Amino acid sequence: MKHVFFTAAVLATGSFLGCAHRVDMKPIKVEPVHMTLDINVKMQQQEIEEAAAETSPVVGKAAPDFSIPDQNDKPVTLSEFRGKWVVLYFYPKDDTTGCTIEAKEFTELLPRFHAMNAEVIGISEDSAQSHCDFVDKHNLELSLLSDEDHVVMESYGAWVISSFGKMHYGRVIRVTMIIDPEGIIRHYIPEVLPQGHAERVLNKLAVLQGAGPAE
Repeated sequence: MKHVFFTAAVLATGSFLGCAHRVDMKPIKVEPVHMTLDINVKMQQQEIEEAAAETSPVVGKAAPDFSIPDQNDKPVTLSEFRGKWVVLYFYPKDDTTGCTIEAKEFTELLPRFHAMNAEVIGISEDSAQSHCDFVDKHNLELSLLSDEDHVVMESYGAWVISSFGKMHYGRVIRVTMIIDPEGIIRHYIPEVLPQGHAERVLNKLAVLQGAGPAE
């Protein structure tokens, strides 16, 4: 699948010279917690995400532009959202447990994001048809984009190379960022816990907009 990818800024320690160049934004390793509704666990989830976001080297940098297809196979270009806040989240696979929780929670809170002049966009390596099926099955109202050859994921640090013995393989990690109306990354979470994540992002957006936590 052909991607149109623009170089918007220097991120981390490298510079973009084109879509073939990868930015080395290494994820922060944290231990997962059990997903329950216990209030203490909710606090742990928030603390883990905040700790992972604290040391991110890309906050304050321009978000790389891109143009890739959505669930309707129509191209979506990041720069077209200038003037709005954008919540950009990367997830491993359609219709799996954690990804479904995350997508449904973002859908539920979408009117509140819109009220704050923000759009929510999800990206995975799944095809446009897979996204379409996922949207229909769970009545999602999100724009889900297809990055089948991982170009966008690599540029945002959401595609990493892991190893098992002598075997090396690529995989998607959960990454979420908040991009401001000028296209600048204002918050970057390289270790996302799906349950309650949408609400935590909404609260962080409110803080970034100067309104305090959303109610």
